[in-house]
Amino acid sequence: MDHAPKTAAPPPAEKTADIDRIGQSMSRMRLMIGRRLVGRLAIQQVAPELDISHLDVLDVVRRASLTETETTVGTVAEMMRVDPSRASRVVAELVERGVLRRDVSQADARRSIVMLTPRGAELLAQVRTVKLSAIADIVADWPDEDAECFARLFERFMDGFEAVYQQREKSLAQK
Repeated sequence: MDHAPKTAAPPPAEKTADIDRIGQSMSRMRLMIGRRLVGRLAIQQVAPELDISHLDVLDVVRRASLTETETTVGTVAEMMRVDPSRASRVVAELVERGVLRRDVSQADARRSIVMLTPRGAELLAQVRTVKLSAIADIVADWPDEDAECFARLFERFMDGFEAVYQQREKSLAQK
């Protein structure tokens, strides 16, 4: 089976400028996301005692609880792509601050699981409010149909981005 990378056909000339603009905008967005502007703003407004890694762990625990029956420190480490000892330290800090709690696994009493406390859930809700407020400020002067169109197209773009990424990861794994 030939696993040589496939080269995509060049885009039609009329799309080249649009594709370039999207690529440049993605680079600007990556820089802003890399600086964690929204997260830092949320922490300043909602929980100045926390740092970005705390917010990351809280969000990972929330997301994992949607798909996992039990969230462990190992789950946190894996989802954040960090060393388990680092994940364990941050989880311990958040338990100490009362935004996470540890409990015993119902499936295996030797395992410890991690859950959001009501305070942790409220903190994440406040962070989400700050994030949505920032987005609302950005689109405040947009016509309603522009905001709806952007939301629909951005979601479609991200779905496509994920699909391309997953396909390429799958192709690399098969090699």
